[in-house]
Amino acid sequence: MKPVISVLLAFTLATGAGSVLAQSAPARTTLPYSDCIRTDQINEWHVVDSRTVIVRTGPYQRYLVNLQAECQKLGIGSPGMSFVLSQPDRAVGGRICGGAGEKVRSRYQPGCGIQSISLITEDQFNSYRAKAKYHSVKRQQPVKNP
Repeated sequence: MKPVISVLLAFTLATGAGSVLAQSAPARTTLPYSDCIRTDQINEWHVVDSRTVIVRTGPYQRYLVNLQAECQKLGIGSPGMSFVLSQPDRAVGGRICGGAGEKVRSRYQPGCGIQSISLITEDQFNSYRAKAKYHSVKRQQPVKNP
């Protein structure tokens, strides 16, 4: 009789612990494909802190990238930061949407997993940029008419 009670007790505890873990884990939401970060279009990024990065692609798309863990050396060295695509991202054209397996890294920092990506306004972007500790901006060259 003791083994049956032990098994039932263990099953009950495992089921309860599983539901608590499922409730505490944040749900991962990804951006629609058309809104994803096109890694070949990044012209500005800023490391706000060890868990927050902002990115601009072109003049109108601005993103807030939250990381899963502390990335203390992100932004240091050359390149200061780059995106690591997941296998599915590589297959469909090099976009970062906030899915599993996507990372950011730098020369002295192993890949740090991306927790979430969201679109932000110009005002939010400027506010984060003012607090950033590392920066990179690629200037767009003006087009010269012949």
